[in-house]
Amino acid sequence: MDARLDYYGNPFAGKVLRHLLSTSKALSDSTLPATVQHLVEIRASQINGCGFCTDMHTTEAAHAGESDVRLNLIAAWREATVFTEAERAALELAEQGTRVADAAGGVTDEAWANAAEHFDEEQLAALTTLVAVINAYNRINIITRQPAGGYKVGMFG
Repeated sequence: MDARLDYYGNPFAGKVLRHLLSTSKALSDSTLPATVQHLVEIRASQINGCGFCTDMHTTEAAHAGESDVRLNLIAAWREATVFTEAERAALELAEQGTRVADAAGGVTDEAWANAAEHFDEEQLAALTTLVAVINAYNRINIITRQPAGGYKVGMFG
């Protein structure tokens, strides 16, 4: 499979990516736990069918020490016993925020309240932004058909 566009080598796209990357840097510097960030990035990417991002974020999560069991169970998190209540709340919010068209109602008050029980306002802002940003990356990669399977840890900095 070949990419439709060398998005990551395109000068205009580079300008756009600098802004997305600065947002990603702010997110990584937030108080939202890195483990939660990895889980959310992977789950949204799975839902969207973005192989490139799924490859990237599972590779980075594994490198950060995430277990194979947890990585393999992200798509089935509701039936898995390996996630904390906070992680489950973040995954629910990520799913509802990603499946806006499917869910029609967006994020429910119940899902938001559940997340608010586990995360403070800064973390909720980071979680909300993370869902939006990973969905943007997913769409860029899906539209330009970026191939998955070749990601190396730290490849983008």
